[in-house]
Amino acid sequence: MPKALDFYADIIAAPATPPGRGAVAVVRVSGPNLKSLALRLTRKSDFKPRYAHYAPFLDENGSAIDRGLILYFPAPHSYTGEDMLELHCHGSPVVVEMLLRRLFALGARPAEPGEFSRRAFLNGKLDLAQAEAVAALIESASEEAARAAQRSLEGMFSERVHKLSQALLELRAYVEASIDFSDQEIDLLAEGEVEARLQSLLEDLETLRRRAQQGRLLREGMTAVIAGPPNVGKSSLLNRLAGREAAIVTDIAGTTRDLLTEHLNFDGMPCTVIDTAGLRSGGDSIEREGMRRAIQAMQSADRILLVLDCRQTQAEEFMMAQLPCGVPVTKVYNKIDLGGLSPGLEEAATSVVYLSAKTGAGIDLLKSHLMHVMGFEAEREDALAARRRHLEALIRTQDFLQRAWDELRHTQAAELVAENLRLAQQRLAEITGEVTNEDLLGEIFAEFCIGK
Repeated sequence: MPKALDFYADIIAAPATPPGRGAVAVVRVSGPNLKSLALRLTRKSDFKPRYAHYAPFLDENGSAIDRGLILYFPAPHSYTGEDMLELHCHGSPVVVEMLLRRLFALGARPAEPGEFSRRAFLNGKLDLAQAEAVAALIESASEEAARAAQRSLEGMFSERVHKLSQALLELRAYVEASIDFSDQEIDLLAEGEVEARLQSLLEDLETLRRRAQQGRLLREGMTAVIAGPPNVGKSSLLNRLAGREAAIVTDIAGTTRDLLTEHLNFDGMPCTVIDTAGLRSGGDSIEREGMRRAIQAMQSADRILLVLDCRQTQAEEFMMAQLPCGVPVTKVYNKIDLGGLSPGLEEAATSVVYLSAKTGAGIDLLKSHLMHVMGFEAEREDALAARRRHLEALIRTQDFLQRAWDELRHTQAAELVAENLRLAQQRLAEITGEVTNEDLLGEIFAEFCIGK
Protein backbone atom coordinates (compact mmCIF):
# COMPACT_ATOMS: atom_id res chain seq x y z
CA MET A 1 0.00 0.00 0.00
CA PRO A 2 1.48 3.40 -0.96
CA LYS A 3 2.45 5.81 1.77
CA ALA A 4 -0.13 8.54 2.41
CA LEU A 5 0.84 11.79 0.79
CA ASP A 6 1.85 14.73 3.01
CA PHE A 7 -0.60 16.76 0.92
CA TYR A 8 -3.42 15.07 2.87
CA ALA A 9 -1.84 15.57 6.29
CA ASP A 10 -4.52 17.99 7.53
CA ILE A 11 -7.57 16.16 6.27
CA ILE A 12 -10.00 15.03 8.97
CA ALA A 13 -12.75 12.42 8.76
CA ALA A 14 -15.42 11.17 11.14
CA PRO A 15 -18.94 9.72 11.16
CA ALA A 16 -21.63 12.41 11.30
CA THR A 17 -24.37 9.96 12.31
CA PRO A 18 -24.67 8.17 15.66
CA PRO A 19 -23.06 4.75 16.13
CA GLY A 20 -25.24 1.69 15.57
CA ARG A 21 -27.14 0.09 12.74
CA GLY A 22 -29.40 2.07 10.43
CA ALA A 23 -30.48 2.50 6.85
CA VAL A 24 -27.87 5.17 6.08
CA ALA A 25 -24.70 6.46 7.73
CA VAL A 26 -22.89 9.68 6.82
CA VAL A 27 -19.13 10.20 6.99
CA ARG A 28 -17.76 13.75 6.74
CA VAL A 29 -14.34 14.72 5.43
CA SER A 30 -12.75 18.18 5.53
CA GLY A 31 -9.38 19.48 4.37
CA PRO A 32 -7.41 20.61 1.32
CA ASN A 33 -7.76 19.27 -2.23
CA LEU A 34 -10.46 16.70 -1.52
CA LYS A 35 -11.20 16.20 -5.21
CA SER A 36 -7.96 14.22 -5.43
CA LEU A 37 -8.92 12.09 -2.44
CA ALA A 38 -12.40 11.51 -3.89
CA LEU A 39 -10.83 10.39 -7.19
CA ARG A 40 -8.67 7.80 -5.41
CA LEU A 41 -11.65 6.63 -3.33
CA THR A 42 -14.15 6.28 -6.19
CA ARG A 43 -12.13 6.56 -9.44
CA LYS A 44 -14.63 9.23 -10.50
CA SER A 45 -13.46 12.75 -11.34
CA ASP A 46 -16.57 14.61 -12.50
CA PHE A 47 -17.84 15.87 -9.12
CA LYS A 48 -20.20 18.77 -9.59
CA PRO A 49 -20.25 20.91 -6.42
CA ARG A 50 -23.20 20.33 -4.09
CA TYR A 51 -24.68 17.52 -6.18
CA ALA A 52 -25.22 13.94 -5.00
CA HIS A 53 -23.25 11.47 -7.13
CA TYR A 54 -23.74 7.70 -6.95
CA ALA A 55 -20.38 5.96 -6.78
CA PRO A 56 -18.53 2.95 -5.37
CA PHE A 57 -16.24 3.44 -2.36
CA LEU A 58 -13.15 1.36 -3.20
CA ASP A 59 -10.53 -0.22 -0.98
CA GLU A 60 -6.81 -0.26 -1.80
CA ASN A 61 -7.30 -3.26 -4.10
CA GLY A 62 -10.09 -1.63 -6.09
CA SER A 63 -12.84 -3.74 -4.53
CA ALA A 64 -16.02 -1.99 -3.47
CA ILE A 65 -16.43 -1.41 0.25
CA ASP A 66 -19.93 -0.13 -0.48
CA ARG A 67 -21.84 1.92 -3.03
CA GLY A 68 -23.51 5.16 -2.03
CA LEU A 69 -23.73 8.90 -2.50
CA ILE A 70 -20.83 11.36 -2.44
CA LEU A 71 -21.30 15.13 -2.22
CA TYR A 72 -18.48 17.61 -2.81
CA PHE A 73 -18.49 21.10 -1.23
CA PRO A 74 -15.55 23.19 -2.48
CA ALA A 75 -13.92 25.83 -0.28
CA PRO A 76 -14.93 28.36 0.88
CA HIS A 77 -18.59 27.44 0.34
CA SER A 78 -18.83 24.69 2.91
CA TYR A 79 -19.57 24.28 6.60
CA THR A 80 -15.89 24.41 7.61
CA GLY A 81 -14.78 26.85 4.90
CA GLU A 82 -12.49 24.11 3.53
CA ASP A 83 -13.12 21.48 0.88
CA MET A 84 -15.61 19.00 2.30
CA LEU A 85 -17.00 15.59 1.30
CA GLU A 86 -20.09 13.84 2.59
CA LEU A 87 -20.14 10.10 2.02
CA HIS A 88 -23.54 8.39 2.40
CA CYS A 89 -23.18 4.66 2.86
CA HIS A 90 -25.25 1.83 4.31
CA GLY A 91 -25.62 2.16 8.06
CA SER A 92 -23.62 -0.88 9.14
CA PRO A 93 -20.94 -0.20 11.78
CA VAL A 94 -18.66 -2.58 9.86
CA VAL A 95 -19.10 -0.66 6.59
CA VAL A 96 -18.51 2.67 8.32
CA GLU A 97 -15.36 1.35 9.95
CA MET A 98 -14.03 -0.02 6.63
CA LEU A 99 -14.75 3.30 4.90
CA LEU A 100 -12.96 5.25 7.65
CA ARG A 101 -9.93 2.95 7.46
CA ARG A 102 -9.75 3.61 3.72
CA LEU A 103 -9.94 7.39 4.27
CA PHE A 104 -7.18 7.21 6.86
CA ALA A 105 -5.04 5.21 4.43
CA LEU A 106 -5.56 7.98 1.87
CA GLY A 107 -4.12 10.53 4.30
CA ALA A 108 -7.01 11.62 6.51
CA ARG A 109 -6.88 11.39 10.28
CA PRO A 110 -9.67 10.92 12.86
CA ALA A 111 -11.39 14.20 13.70
CA GLU A 112 -11.31 15.37 17.29
CA PRO A 113 -14.60 16.19 19.07
CA GLY A 114 -16.05 19.37 17.58
CA GLU A 115 -13.19 19.81 15.13
CA PHE A 116 -15.44 20.47 12.14
CA SER A 117 -17.19 23.30 14.02
CA ARG A 118 -13.86 24.56 15.37
CA ARG A 119 -12.53 24.85 11.80
CA ALA A 120 -15.75 26.65 10.82
CA PHE A 121 -15.08 29.16 13.63
CA LEU A 122 -11.39 29.60 12.77
CA ASN A 123 -12.25 30.07 9.10
CA GLY A 124 -14.85 32.74 9.86
CA LYS A 125 -17.91 30.71 8.88
CA LEU A 126 -19.38 30.94 12.39
CA ASP A 127 -18.59 33.04 15.43
CA LEU A 128 -18.11 31.27 18.75
CA ALA A 129 -21.67 31.79 19.98
CA GLN A 130 -23.04 30.35 16.73
CA ALA A 131 -20.69 27.36 16.92
CA GLU A 132 -21.91 26.63 20.44
CA ALA A 133 -25.50 26.95 19.20
CA VAL A 134 -24.79 24.03 16.85
CA ALA A 135 -24.11 21.81 19.86
CA ALA A 136 -27.14 23.24 21.65
CA LEU A 137 -29.38 22.39 18.69
CA ILE A 138 -28.10 18.80 18.61
CA GLU A 139 -28.58 18.43 22.38
CA SER A 140 -31.97 20.17 22.57
CA ALA A 141 -34.43 18.13 24.61
CA SER A 142 -37.56 20.15 23.85
CA GLU A 143 -39.13 22.10 21.02
CA GLU A 144 -38.54 25.35 22.92
CA ALA A 145 -34.84 24.53 23.34
CA ALA A 146 -34.49 23.70 19.65
CA ARG A 147 -36.08 27.00 18.63
CA ALA A 148 -33.82 28.95 20.99
CA ALA A 149 -30.76 27.18 19.57
CA GLN A 150 -31.89 27.90 16.01
CA ARG A 151 -32.26 31.61 16.81
CA SER A 152 -28.70 31.72 18.14
CA LEU A 153 -27.38 29.68 15.21
CA GLU A 154 -28.96 32.20 12.82
CA GLY A 155 -26.96 34.91 14.58
CA MET A 156 -29.60 36.65 16.71
CA PHE A 157 -27.56 36.34 19.91
CA SER A 158 -24.37 37.48 18.19
CA GLU A 159 -26.19 40.34 16.49
CA ARG A 160 -27.39 41.73 19.82
CA VAL A 161 -23.94 41.31 21.37
CA HIS A 162 -22.37 43.18 18.43
CA LYS A 163 -24.97 45.94 18.72
CA LEU A 164 -24.15 46.40 22.41
CA SER A 165 -20.43 46.29 21.67
CA GLN A 166 -20.78 48.98 19.00
CA ALA A 167 -22.75 51.21 21.36
CA LEU A 168 -20.04 50.67 23.99
CA LEU A 169 -17.33 51.59 21.49
CA GLU A 170 -19.10 54.82 20.55
CA LEU A 171 -19.60 55.70 24.23
CA ARG A 172 -15.91 55.02 24.93
CA ALA A 173 -14.94 57.37 22.11
CA TYR A 174 -17.22 60.06 23.57
CA VAL A 175 -15.77 59.66 27.08
CA GLU A 176 -12.19 59.63 25.80
CA ALA A 177 -12.93 62.83 23.88
CA SER A 178 -13.75 64.46 27.21
CA ILE A 179 -10.27 63.50 28.39
CA ASP A 180 -8.67 65.02 25.27
CA PHE A 181 -10.55 68.30 25.75
CA SER A 182 -10.21 68.49 29.54
CA ASP A 183 -7.84 71.48 29.29
CA GLN A 184 -10.28 73.47 27.15
CA GLU A 185 -13.05 73.86 29.73
CA ILE A 186 -15.32 71.42 27.86
CA ASP A 187 -16.91 69.03 30.36
CA LEU A 188 -18.66 66.41 28.25
CA LEU A 189 -19.36 64.19 31.27
CA ALA A 190 -21.46 66.91 32.93
CA GLU A 191 -23.78 67.33 29.94
CA GLY A 192 -25.86 64.23 30.72
CA GLU A 193 -25.17 62.51 27.39
CA VAL A 194 -22.88 59.86 28.90
CA GLU A 195 -25.29 59.12 31.73
CA ALA A 196 -28.25 58.69 29.36
CA ARG A 197 -26.33 56.41 26.99
CA LEU A 198 -24.91 54.37 29.84
CA GLN A 199 -28.37 53.91 31.31
CA SER A 200 -29.66 52.72 27.93
CA LEU A 201 -26.77 50.25 27.68
CA LEU A 202 -27.54 48.82 31.11
CA GLU A 203 -31.20 48.35 30.18
CA ASP A 204 -30.40 46.67 26.86
CA LEU A 205 -27.84 44.43 28.54
CA GLU A 206 -30.35 43.33 31.17
CA THR A 207 -32.86 42.45 28.44
CA LEU A 208 -30.24 40.34 26.66
CA ARG A 209 -29.21 38.68 29.92
CA ARG A 210 -32.81 37.64 30.61
CA ARG A 211 -33.19 36.17 27.11
CA ALA A 212 -29.91 34.29 27.50
CA GLN A 213 -30.94 33.04 30.95
CA GLN A 214 -34.10 31.55 29.44
CA GLY A 215 -32.00 29.84 26.79
CA ARG A 216 -29.60 28.42 29.36
CA LEU A 217 -32.50 27.03 31.37
CA LEU A 218 -34.01 25.47 28.24
CA ARG A 219 -30.69 23.75 27.60
CA GLU A 220 -29.38 22.91 31.08
CA GLY A 221 -32.44 23.30 33.30
CA MET A 222 -32.02 22.98 37.05
CA THR A 223 -31.01 20.31 39.53
CA ALA A 224 -33.22 19.80 42.57
CA VAL A 225 -32.18 17.41 45.33
CA ILE A 226 -34.85 15.87 47.57
CA ALA A 227 -33.57 15.56 51.14
CA GLY A 228 -34.97 14.98 54.61
CA PRO A 229 -35.36 12.37 57.35
CA PRO A 230 -36.47 8.81 56.59
CA ASN A 231 -40.14 8.00 55.91
CA VAL A 232 -41.37 11.51 55.18
CA GLY A 233 -42.30 10.71 51.57
CA LYS A 234 -39.17 11.69 49.65
CA SER A 235 -39.42 8.76 47.23
CA SER A 236 -43.18 9.28 46.91
CA LEU A 237 -42.49 12.88 45.90
CA LEU A 238 -39.99 11.72 43.25
CA ASN A 239 -42.56 9.26 41.90
CA ARG A 240 -45.27 11.92 41.80
CA LEU A 241 -43.03 14.38 39.95
CA ALA A 242 -41.88 11.67 37.52
CA GLY A 243 -45.39 10.38 36.93
CA ARG A 244 -44.27 6.78 37.46
CA GLU A 245 -42.90 4.45 40.15
CA ALA A 246 -39.24 5.39 39.78
CA ALA A 247 -38.40 4.65 43.43
CA ILE A 248 -39.41 1.86 45.80
CA VAL A 249 -41.77 3.11 48.50
CA THR A 250 -42.22 1.17 51.78
CA ASP A 251 -42.88 1.87 55.44
CA ILE A 252 -39.39 0.61 56.30
CA ALA A 253 -37.00 3.41 57.25
CA GLY A 254 -33.91 3.72 55.04
CA THR A 255 -35.35 2.09 51.91
CA THR A 256 -33.43 4.49 49.67
CA ARG A 257 -29.71 3.90 50.10
CA ASP A 258 -28.30 5.43 46.92
CA LEU A 259 -29.09 8.39 44.66
CA LEU A 260 -32.07 8.01 42.31
CA THR A 261 -32.12 10.46 39.39
CA GLU A 262 -35.01 11.43 37.11
CA HIS A 263 -34.76 13.85 34.17
CA LEU A 264 -38.07 15.69 33.96
CA ASN A 265 -39.58 18.62 32.10
CA PHE A 266 -41.70 21.32 33.73
CA ASP A 267 -43.51 23.29 31.00
CA GLY A 268 -40.37 23.35 28.86
CA MET A 269 -37.78 23.70 31.65
CA PRO A 270 -35.62 20.58 32.07
CA CYS A 271 -35.27 19.57 35.70
CA THR A 272 -33.04 16.85 37.11
CA VAL A 273 -34.57 15.62 40.37
CA ILE A 274 -32.43 13.49 42.68
CA ASP A 275 -33.87 11.42 45.53
CA THR A 276 -31.45 10.74 48.39
CA ALA A 277 -31.03 8.57 51.45
CA GLY A 278 -32.80 9.76 54.61
CA LEU A 279 -30.72 11.99 56.87
CA ARG A 280 -30.44 10.83 60.48
CA SER A 281 -27.81 10.10 63.08
CA GLY A 282 -26.52 6.54 63.28
CA GLY A 283 -27.38 3.87 60.72
CA ASP A 284 -25.24 1.09 59.29
CA SER A 285 -22.23 1.61 57.01
CA ILE A 286 -24.31 1.42 53.81
CA GLU A 287 -26.78 3.98 55.11
CA ARG A 288 -23.95 6.30 56.17
CA GLU A 289 -22.45 6.06 52.68
CA GLY A 290 -25.87 6.93 51.24
CA MET A 291 -26.04 10.02 53.45
CA ARG A 292 -22.53 11.06 52.37
CA ARG A 293 -23.60 10.85 48.75
CA ALA A 294 -26.74 12.80 49.57
CA ILE A 295 -24.70 15.66 51.03
CA GLN A 296 -22.38 15.59 48.01
CA ALA A 297 -25.35 15.83 45.62
CA MET A 298 -26.83 18.75 47.58
CA GLN A 299 -23.59 20.72 47.37
CA SER A 300 -23.85 20.96 43.57
CA ALA A 301 -27.64 21.43 43.37
CA ASP A 302 -29.50 24.53 42.27
CA ARG A 303 -32.02 23.92 45.05
CA ILE A 304 -32.65 21.55 47.94
CA LEU A 305 -36.18 20.31 48.57
CA LEU A 306 -36.22 19.58 52.31
CA VAL A 307 -39.17 17.21 52.77
CA LEU A 308 -40.80 17.07 56.21
CA ASP A 309 -43.93 15.41 57.59
CA CYS A 310 -46.34 18.29 58.20
CA ARG A 311 -47.48 16.54 61.42
CA GLN A 312 -43.96 16.14 62.84
CA THR A 313 -41.91 19.30 62.38
CA GLN A 314 -39.72 18.87 65.44
CA ALA A 315 -36.88 17.50 63.28
CA GLU A 316 -36.81 20.64 61.14
CA GLU A 317 -34.03 22.44 63.02
CA PHE A 318 -31.82 19.33 63.04
CA MET A 319 -32.42 18.80 59.33
CA MET A 320 -31.57 22.39 58.38
CA ALA A 321 -28.27 22.03 60.25
CA GLN A 322 -27.36 18.99 58.10
CA LEU A 323 -27.71 20.86 54.80
CA PRO A 324 -24.69 22.42 53.05
CA CYS A 325 -24.36 26.20 53.31
CA GLY A 326 -24.96 28.42 50.30
CA VAL A 327 -27.52 26.22 48.50
CA PRO A 328 -31.08 27.63 48.40
CA VAL A 329 -33.66 25.54 50.29
CA THR A 330 -37.39 25.06 49.88
CA LYS A 331 -39.21 23.33 52.73
CA VAL A 332 -41.78 20.83 51.49
CA TYR A 333 -44.38 19.93 54.13
CA ASN A 334 -45.71 16.60 52.90
CA LYS A 335 -48.71 14.42 53.94
CA ILE A 336 -51.19 17.28 54.18
CA ASP A 337 -53.90 14.70 53.42
CA LEU A 338 -53.16 13.19 56.84
CA GLY A 339 -52.60 16.50 58.61
CA GLY A 340 -55.83 18.14 57.54
CA LEU A 341 -54.04 20.99 55.73
CA SER A 342 -54.66 22.60 52.34
CA PRO A 343 -52.14 22.92 49.50
CA GLY A 344 -50.21 26.17 49.74
CA LEU A 345 -47.08 28.10 48.86
CA GLU A 346 -45.25 30.70 50.94
CA GLU A 347 -42.56 32.52 48.96
CA ALA A 348 -39.72 33.75 51.19
CA ALA A 349 -35.96 33.49 51.64
CA THR A 350 -36.68 29.89 52.58
CA SER A 351 -39.95 29.14 50.80
CA VAL A 352 -42.50 26.60 52.03
CA VAL A 353 -44.76 24.35 49.94
CA TYR A 354 -47.63 22.35 51.46
CA LEU A 355 -48.52 19.25 49.43
CA SER A 356 -49.40 15.58 49.39
CA ALA A 357 -47.14 13.34 47.35
CA LYS A 358 -49.73 10.58 47.78
CA THR A 359 -52.72 12.44 46.28
CA GLY A 360 -50.85 14.96 44.12
CA ALA A 361 -52.41 17.97 45.85
CA GLY A 362 -49.99 20.91 45.71
CA ILE A 363 -47.59 19.30 43.20
CA ASP A 364 -48.33 21.97 40.59
CA LEU A 365 -47.50 24.63 43.20
CA LEU A 366 -44.08 23.03 43.70
CA LYS A 367 -43.41 22.90 39.94
CA SER A 368 -44.39 26.54 39.40
CA HIS A 369 -42.29 27.53 42.43
CA LEU A 370 -39.21 25.82 41.01
CA MET A 371 -39.68 27.57 37.65
CA HIS A 372 -40.18 30.90 39.43
CA VAL A 373 -37.03 30.69 41.58
CA MET A 374 -34.99 29.84 38.47
CA GLY A 375 -36.49 32.79 36.57
CA PHE A 376 -38.02 30.56 33.91
CA GLU A 377 -40.91 31.95 31.86
CA ALA A 378 -42.83 29.15 30.14
CA GLU A 379 -44.58 31.39 27.61
CA ARG A 380 -41.51 33.33 26.52
CA GLU A 381 -40.72 32.89 22.82
CA ASP A 382 -37.62 35.06 22.41
CA ALA A 383 -35.10 32.92 24.33
CA LEU A 384 -31.60 32.60 22.89
CA ALA A 385 -29.49 29.48 23.35
CA ALA A 386 -26.77 30.35 25.84
CA ARG A 387 -24.29 28.61 28.07
CA ARG A 388 -23.16 29.36 31.57
CA ARG A 389 -20.05 31.10 30.23
CA HIS A 390 -22.21 33.48 28.17
CA LEU A 391 -24.22 34.46 31.23
CA GLU A 392 -21.06 34.92 33.27
CA ALA A 393 -19.67 37.21 30.55
CA LEU A 394 -22.90 39.24 30.49
CA ILE A 395 -22.90 39.53 34.28
CA ARG A 396 -19.26 40.70 34.30
CA THR A 397 -20.15 43.21 31.57
CA GLN A 398 -22.95 44.51 33.79
CA ASP A 399 -20.53 44.80 36.71
CA PHE A 400 -18.09 46.95 34.72
CA LEU A 401 -20.89 49.13 33.36
CA GLN A 402 -22.19 49.60 36.90
CA ARG A 403 -18.70 50.62 38.03
CA ALA A 404 -18.56 53.11 35.17
CA TRP A 405 -21.95 54.43 36.29
CA ASP A 406 -20.73 54.79 39.90
CA GLU A 407 -17.58 56.62 38.79
CA LEU A 408 -19.66 58.91 36.62
CA ARG A 409 -22.06 59.76 39.44
CA HIS A 410 -19.57 60.10 42.28
CA THR A 411 -16.10 61.01 40.99
CA GLN A 412 -16.58 62.30 37.42
CA ALA A 413 -13.22 60.62 36.69
CA ALA A 414 -13.29 60.23 32.91
CA GLU A 415 -10.24 57.93 32.87
CA LEU A 416 -11.91 55.45 35.25
CA VAL A 417 -15.19 55.59 33.35
CA ALA A 418 -13.37 54.89 30.07
CA GLU A 419 -11.37 52.01 31.57
CA ASN A 420 -14.49 50.31 32.91
CA LEU A 421 -16.16 50.71 29.53
CA ARG A 422 -13.13 49.08 27.87
CA LEU A 423 -13.23 46.13 30.26
CA ALA A 424 -16.97 45.75 29.67
CA GLN A 425 -16.42 45.63 25.92
CA GLN A 426 -13.76 42.93 26.35
CA ARG A 427 -16.18 40.76 28.30
CA LEU A 428 -18.77 41.05 25.52
CA ALA A 429 -16.15 40.11 22.92
CA GLU A 430 -15.52 36.83 24.79
CA ILE A 431 -19.02 35.66 23.87
CA THR A 432 -18.52 35.74 20.11
CA GLY A 433 -14.84 34.76 20.22
CA GLU A 434 -13.36 38.09 19.17
CA VAL A 435 -11.32 37.87 22.37
CA THR A 436 -10.46 34.28 23.31
CA ASN A 437 -7.60 31.85 23.91
CA GLU A 438 -6.69 28.34 22.84
CA ASP A 439 -7.49 26.82 26.24
CA LEU A 440 -11.05 28.17 26.10
CA LEU A 441 -11.53 26.92 22.54
CA GLY A 442 -10.25 23.48 23.50
CA GLU A 443 -12.63 23.34 26.45
CA ILE A 444 -15.65 24.44 24.41
CA PHE A 445 -15.19 22.18 21.39
CA ALA A 446 -14.20 19.14 23.48
CA GLU A 447 -17.86 19.01 24.57
CA PHE A 448 -19.05 18.55 20.98
CA CYS A 449 -19.73 15.16 19.48
CA ILE A 450 -17.20 13.71 17.04
CA GLY A 451 -18.20 14.52 13.46
CA LYS A 452 -19.65 17.95 14.32
